[in-house]
Amino acid sequence: MVELITVMIIVGILAAVAMPKFFSRSDYDGREFYDQVKATLRYAQKAAVAQRRFVCVAFPANNSMTLTFGANSSCTSGALASPTGTPYPLTSTQSTFLPFPITSFSFDCLGRPRSAGSTAATCDAGNLVGVLLTSPSVIVSGYASPITVEAETGYVH
Repeated sequence: MVELITVMIIVGILAAVAMPKFFSRSDYDGREFYDQVKATLRYAQKAAVAQRRFVCVAFPANNSMTLTFGANSSCTSGALASPTGTPYPLTSTQSTFLPFPITSFSFDCLGRPRSAGSTAATCDAGNLVGVLLTSPSVIVSGYASPITVEAETGYVH
């Protein structure tokens, strides 16, 4: 009888702690958006290198991110399409970027982040003008670890 009561107490405690995790999607939706932002930044960096053009990353709202491309750092040629062909923006209904506004930046032809639109440098101009001295970072609400873009290499982690 004592064992039965002990098992019932343990099951009750587990149910009280674990059950809300199974019925709440907000944690999973937030993690999905975090992973999508990281993958999108990696895609933007790889597209800039592979296509030898600038790709700009902008944050027009506290829950969305857009990608545009161009021959220079102003990225005025249009929206960059995803690998499936659908155009960005990437938008979340559950998560936001913190703090907002986030400074826009671009990836140059070598995949390095630089200040977006700071100069009209082109891929043939040496890629030395406007390179960011600090690594831009993006924080998604609900996650302590920011998504960082390394200033010298453009590596996203």
